Amino acid sequence: MKKSRFTESQIISILSQHEQGRKVADLAREHAISPATFYNWKAKYGGMSVSELTRLKELEAENQRLKRMYADLSLVHHALKDVMEKKL
Repeated sequence: MKKSRFTESQIISILSQHEQGRKVADLAREHAISPATFYNWKAKYGGMSVSELTRLKELEAENQRLKRMYADLSLVHHALKDVMEKKL
């Protein structure tokens, strides 16, 4: 996946400029992006603040860590269950 040259906080600041009344065409020209890119950003980050975005990233990281922990525990559980079945 291609890395964006804009950070997420920069994207949110561009979107907030639009909310303050600037036109999409002007913002696209100023930041050298296409209007389609702007609308994709708006769909993904619209209405978010930088603090909300930070919190979202923290929650996603925690969710990923918990999923990995569950998968490890599930694997151990199934292995122990197989061993117990073979002994009986």
